[in-house]
Amino acid sequence: MGLKDQINQDLKDAMKSGDKNKVNAVRAIRAALLEKEVSLRVGGKAELNEEQELEVVMSLAKKRKDSIQQYQDAGRNDLVATEQAELAVIDAYLPAQMSDEEIRNVIQEIITKAGATSMKDMGKVMGAAMKQLKGKVDGGKVQEIVKSALS
Repeated sequence: MGLKDQINQDLKDAMKSGDKNKVNAVRAIRAALLEKEVSLRVGGKAELNEEQELEVVMSLAKKRKDSIQQYQDAGRNDLVATEQAELAVIDAYLPAQMSDEEIRNVIQEIITKAGATSMKDMGKVMGAAMKQLKGKVDGGKVQEIVKSALS
């Protein structure tokens, strides 16, 4: 079953169960996927591949995390709870995230292959790391680990 079919089925199930947060999160995913399809359309119908679908869902998760941080800074705990509930639903559509230790191992390999020795080489390492780890880990986490490895 493709992601779109899964989303549609989950939306029906969430509506039947009355889970408002899940309905909102699944609708947001569905709308974002549709918006991406429409933006890629050239003269006809466009289908998103798995990588494009993953990018859309990752983007939604990142937006939720940013919102949670902003609401926490503003002291709006009611909105934090809502965003966290929706983020949990969105995370269910993402592949399992790598552990910090696995990320460090991959980054260390990349640093060794690239011959990186200082912070001047960060761009080279980050580019290779993000290409290899795309969808498996948050970019901020990769940046943090690369900085600590190169400093």
